[in-house]
Amino acid sequence: MSFVISDLSGLGLTMSKVEPYFLKSKRLGFRLWSEDDLALAMELWGDLEVTKFFDGRGQWSRDEVRERLASEIKTDEEYGVQYWPIFRLETNGHVGCCGLRPYDISAGTYEIGFHIRSNQWRQGYAREAADAVIAYAFSTLGAKALFAGHNPANKTSRHLLKQLNFRYTHDEFYSPTGLDHPSYELTVHEYTNRQKYLWR
Repeated sequence: MSFVISDLSGLGLTMSKVEPYFLKSKRLGFRLWSEDDLALAMELWGDLEVTKFFDGRGQWSRDEVRERLASEIKTDEEYGVQYWPIFRLETNGHVGCCGLRPYDISAGTYEIGFHIRSNQWRQGYAREAADAVIAYAFSTLGAKALFAGHNPANKTSRHLLKQLNFRYTHDEFYSPTGLDHPSYELTVHEYTNRQKYLWR
């Protein structure tokens, strides 16, 4: 994946080609998954509390976590995005992942998602990471819109998407859970107008 250096300083974000992080927010750093990250992936997706709302298979095995990790790496190779692993800048401790995957590339639409380790909940990391990814999607990738969905039982995700100004559009069947997930959209025009309002 090649990164475009953009000036996001006005959004409280910084970007660099220097490892380990290509994108930073106030407290968090984003980098790419690698095949060496299986232990981190196990601590995230091996936790049923994390996966229960987006996968109906129950506790993931080590092989299932390895498959998910390989899928994220492949998505980056093909589309230049993934659900990037995120870390606390102060300690480099792993927090979870947040990022993008293709939804309707022909229309310039990506899907945003975030998975936070259960021992890192209720610290505002999902909101902070999502804000950074939204800014990156629109300001650097040139996305036209972002899609998001959540398990109908996941009230926390529903509340967060509303905080992020996503607009409910429809319910969409999600095969990994076998449920119709409430689905939302945020367009670049809605995001830009919101930013102009905030900076008045």
